[in-house]
Amino acid sequence: MFTRRTFLRSAFRCGLGAAVAGGSLVHGPRWLLARDRGTDTEKSGAEMLTPKTTEAIQKGLDFLAAHQHDDGAFGAGGYGRNVAVCALGGMAFIGSGSTPGRGPYGKQVDRCVDFILSHTEESGFINVTASASHGPMYGHGFATMFLAECYGMTQRADIREKLTRAVELIVNTQNTEGGWRYQPIREPAADISVTVCEVMALRAARNAGLHVPKDTINRSIAYVKKSQNEDGGFMYMLSGGGPSAFPRSAAAVVALYSAGVYEGPEIEKGLEYLNTQMPRGDDFGRDGHYFYGHYYAVQAMWQAGGDYWKHWYPAIRDALLKRQSDDGSWMDSIGSEYGTSMALIILQIPNNYLPIFQR
Repeated sequence: MFTRRTFLRSAFRCGLGAAVAGGSLVHGPRWLLARDRGTDTEKSGAEMLTPKTTEAIQKGLDFLAAHQHDDGAFGAGGYGRNVAVCALGGMAFIGSGSTPGRGPYGKQVDRCVDFILSHTEESGFINVTASASHGPMYGHGFATMFLAECYGMTQRADIREKLTRAVELIVNTQNTEGGWRYQPIREPAADISVTVCEVMALRAARNAGLHVPKDTINRSIAYVKKSQNEDGGFMYMLSGGGPSAFPRSAAAVVALYSAGVYEGPEIEKGLEYLNTQMPRGDDFGRDGHYFYGHYYAVQAMWQAGGDYWKHWYPAIRDALLKRQSDDGSWMDSIGSEYGTSMALIILQIPNNYLPIFQR
């Protein structure tokens, strides 16, 4: 039977996952792929999607669908109508198996696409000025990644046109350190958090068949590696150093995976650092950037597989299930649509529907 899962995977195999030599955007050497095929990570992931988890996911998806505006945006005030929130909402719907125009939430995915395309400037910058955060390149990165995922599934010319410009903007604003900062310009210094957003967007674009220069990726890899502290975590900026922190460290490990770095001391030390931050039921709402950190951490553990995955996912799954509101949402200071989108993406990782997250 040709299910949504096989539809996405066949699309991925037919060009979305092409390798680039020279340490760039690759799935890894053949021996690693062979080793991964022998693991039971995907099987264990499916088993961890318990009936209670599936019910919580359905409630969350219904909440998101009910709170999407007709133009595709989510929320009101503050981060309402923010392109990152819209992109993450779209990713949550795709994570359930829907695609643009297809599936139970195909209409909602289409609305997200339309909203982001309508707010892509001639320069390629994706932004809604009135709803932008202090760092609009975050939104640009998430929105570009979402468009790339959708283009890979549809091959729509209108998506490719604006996606190409969005990717070119990322490439052209990489600074001398090899990273990115808050604004769509070559700022003097970069930070690890924005840099990860752009690396993920570039990986998704390359998966979808767009050109991404090898040098851009190689320079970003070097920047991320330089940002690692002795304890295995990652500092925020190279200038002045700084302590490690869980959210940015999780993001940095995922950036390395996304850039084709699947093994080595940086990965090993990073995973060991993250493993000291195992989710607990009482840290919800107390840790800063909770959803952001766990969005990346679950991806890191999914890619690592083995015991990392088997211990991490049940812990974050159970923590999230305890905190879901009666209406199906998860609350966050940015907004319930953001918190719900992030929680759904985390919980649906074992579905393996989104090419950018596939092992």
